[in-house]
Amino acid sequence: MNTQTNSISQEQIEAWKAKHKEIFKLIVEDKEAYLKKPDRKILAAATAASSTNPMKFNEVILTNCWLGGDEEIKTDDSYFLGASAKLNELIEIKQAELEKL
Repeated sequence: MNTQTNSISQEQIEAWKAKHKEIFKLIVEDKEAYLKKPDRKILAAATAASSTNPMKFNEVILTNCWLGGDEEIKTDDSYFLGASAKLNELIEIKQAELEKL
């Protein structure tokens, strides 16, 4: 499958939404990528990888949440660093309360 942005149709986006529920479009200057939200397994792998190399967290998130788009976002450092600044927004944490009874 060609992963360039221009090959990603609205039908493909709808199929991703049906499978993954929430899909995100990441834009870094003239490049685009489509990502799903990371699950617990991806977050665990990213956290483990970051213990030896902090940049690995973003690399694991980007690689494992990647659905399609311009490969340069993964391979070109300047695009990767731009994307890295936004990846934490994929991680949604709900507020919880703990009540002693």
